[in-house]
Formats: sequence, C-alpha cells, structure tokens
Amino acid sequence: MATPVHAPRINNNDDVVKLIALEVQVGDRIEAGQLLAQVETDKAIVDVESPAAGYVLGWLAEADQMVAVGSVLLWLGESPDEAMPQPQAAAAPGEPSVGGQAPTAKARLLLLQHGLQAAEVPASGERLSAEDVLRHVAQRGASSARPETSARASAPSLQPAVRGTRRTLSGSERGMLQTVSWSREHATPGYLELEYDAQAWEAYAQAYADARRLMMSPLLSLMAGRLVTLARETPALNATIVGQDRYEYADVNLGFTVQAGDTLYLAVVRAAQADGEEAFVNRLGDVQRRAMKHQLAPDELTGATISFSSMSRWKISRHIPVLPPQTALIVAHAQSQSGVNVLGATYDHRVLNGFQVAQLLRKLAKPGAGPEKES
Repeated sequence: MATPVHAPRINNNDDVVKLIALEVQVGDRIEAGQLLAQVETDKAIVDVESPAAGYVLGWLAEADQMVAVGSVLLWLGESPDEAMPQPQAAAAPGEPSVGGQAPTAKARLLLLQHGLQAAEVPASGERLSAEDVLRHVAQRGASSARPETSARASAPSLQPAVRGTRRTLSGSERGMLQTVSWSREHATPGYLELEYDAQAWEAYAQAYADARRLMMSPLLSLMAGRLVTLARETPALNATIVGQDRYEYADVNLGFTVQAGDTLYLAVVRAAQADGEEAFVNRLGDVQRRAMKHQLAPDELTGATISFSSMSRWKISRHIPVLPPQTALIVAHAQSQSGVNVLGATYDHRVLNGFQVAQLLRKLAKPGAGPEKES
C-alpha cells in the first residue's frame, strides 16, 4: 500500500513552503528516516525525512516550486512497480465532493471549534474551506454555530482611502496574522500580571549554574520547567475548548518564544513532562540554539499546548503576548529598566478564570520543582 509524504509545517499556520531540494529519485530504495527533500520558508530550512522504508513511486512537486502545507510531495511504495495513487479530481463548481479533503487553516480552527472531523464535512473544492464548514454547521442546526464568524469569513477586505502599496506577507507574517485572527475569533483572551521579588529565583538559578559550571544563566529555562510541572498538576492549564467541552492534552508541549533576527519562533519542547529538570533545561537550550540558526524540525514548530515568553532582555516592563491557537495560557515574563520584575499571563477565559491564573502566577513566582521524570 502506498504511503504519502506530506509538505511539513515550518512556522505556525504557514500556508505554503518552498521545495528547494529533491534528494531521491523515482525507483530509489530508501530507509525509514532517510532524507528525502528540503523545504524552506523565509530563512528556515527543514529536512523532510521518510516515515517508512520503501521505494519512491513518484514526485508530485518540483524543485523551487511553492507547495501547500500538508499536500503530498511524493509517494512511497512497497515495491518499485507499485502504482502511484492518482490525485482526486476537483469537484465541479457548486457540487460537493467527498468529505475528508485537507482543510485550510481557518477550516481547521472551525472544525475544532464545532467538534467536527474533516471527513464529516462535504468540500466544494480541492480543499475543505471555512465556508464549507460553516455551511455544514448551519445545515445541521448546531447550537454552537457562530453567525458573526460566518460574516467575518465572507466580508471583503477594506481598501484604505490613503494611497499606498500592497505587499505580500511572508510565511511567518501570515502565521502571525492567522494566530491573531484565531485569538480574536475563537478565544476569549484575558490578561493578569503581578510584580514579584526575583531574588529567590535568581539565587536558585545561580546555584543551578554553579553546580553545573554553566556560562549562561538558566533562569528562564528553569521558570519554564516550573510551568511544565504546574501544568501537569492542573490539567485545565494545559487545555483548550473543542465544541462544548474542555480538551485536556495528554502531553505538556512547552512553547517558548525565540526571536531569531526578524523571525519570531514559538519553539516547542514536546512531552516536556517526561524529562527531569536537567534534561528539560538541556533540551530547551538545544531548541533555542537551533531556532537562532533557523534549524528547527517541523515538530518543534507546532503543537504547543502551553507557552512561556520573556522580553526581559529588552527591559520591557509590560508584555501581553498573543494566545497561540488551541491553547489556554501563555505566561509573560518581563523586567523593566528600573529592575521591576513582572509575571503575566494571557489566558482563554472560556477555559480558565482569573483566580486560577492568579494562583498559577503566585506559584510560578517562587522556585519549585521542575519537571520530574516519569517512571
């Protein structure tokens, strides 16, 4: 049976990536984990590795071509003469096709909001669109349908009256636009902050660094590790809303913001709860270093379930980050030029209330156990 290899997502909510190198040819025998291709968006380059052993049946894209995220790049087969699956023909205008086509970014968010699977919704084109999902919700008379979302989806973009030039957004800029759109249309963001005495944390970080002869302070990594522990203790922190239910994630995937030149990454340490404190700090440090070099793997750029962001290096006194999609909490850390230390949090008020977030921030303001390795 043929196995598809899809174009990976590099930056959060990217629509397209550029296929820059094809490392194998049709008929080649390959092993699981072997390099197949490289894709690029902005300055980031990511290797595409084989998910299984097999033979290359054929490519569906060419080098230097822009391809849709999630689309099939090539097919692998169990034998070199296996037939390559043919692309499904697009439905005629106005004629719904079989459900299950790859959804657009906005359609994915609506599917999550209404608790639907892509296979349940008929698509009117090559990809499942937001309009397809909204039409399906309206037809089934779901009480969770949101008319204002439909109006926003169909409203035309307003052209400013002042003369100017339109510029196409880069991949990371489109990702930020869609993240902000999700926060406005699908979450109910709130924000809390408190000032705290950083001496205890600074002493804890210094002792940790001295014991391991570290050159750089591990303060932020230790605080992020403490957040992982608190999220594990309180599952509602590590959750989102799906339909009318709270969806609590099985793993704590810690998102950590990294500014690499003009690119802002939300680098992800997956299953962070499975590490001990030292292993987590080392893993996060490695992810940060590779983010600065634009060398993150696809699974290190998506799937955050709770996040930590700091602007202390810029001496910013107040930092209100945008809530990443499908998460309920992102912690903000800041330190003003006058030395005032602040912990804040943007949170989804559908999942959490102010008391829960205030309790979290008070616990996070004091050193405590980081991730403990699961037995």
